[in-house]
Amino acid sequence: MTYEELVKEVKKNYGALDASGIKEHVAVQFNIEGEAEGAFYVEISDSTVDVEPFEYFDRDAVVTTSADVALKLSSKKISLKDAYDDETAKVWGDLDKILYAYDQLSSKASEPKKAAATKKPAAKKTAAKKPAAKKTTAKKPAAKKTAAKKTAEAAK
Repeated sequence: MTYEELVKEVKKNYGALDASGIKEHVAVQFNIEGEAEGAFYVEISDSTVDVEPFEYFDRDAVVTTSADVALKLSSKKISLKDAYDDETAKVWGDLDKILYAYDQLSSKASEPKKAAATKKPAAKKTAAKKPAAKKTTAKKPAAKKTAAKKTAEAAK
């Protein structure tokens, strides 16, 4: 695999992810060692993920890894934490910030399928209608007579 092919594939993979849960700006430079050697960056901003084949100097972190691991990370086949823990990816910079951002990325394609699978069928409509509630007019109780009215009536 060439460097250009790697960047194209990583860009496609990250483009298929939903970043709407990430509200802050995150920039990570990937330094690829071995096959497809080179540098590219992944920037998350305004709920979108952008991948470009350049170094990014105002970055939150640098991840140094192989092309294979970079592809697996971009397709969410492995987690960034696992790659860091087993040392297939080395991270310099704000590890907590990029781990949080990576965990917030989700697959756009799987979201609608999950919603459709859990959707309950609509209730069946029946032809019979329930009778309408009867309207009644409530009588108001007579106004209470005041003491002055009572004495006036008693005087008559």
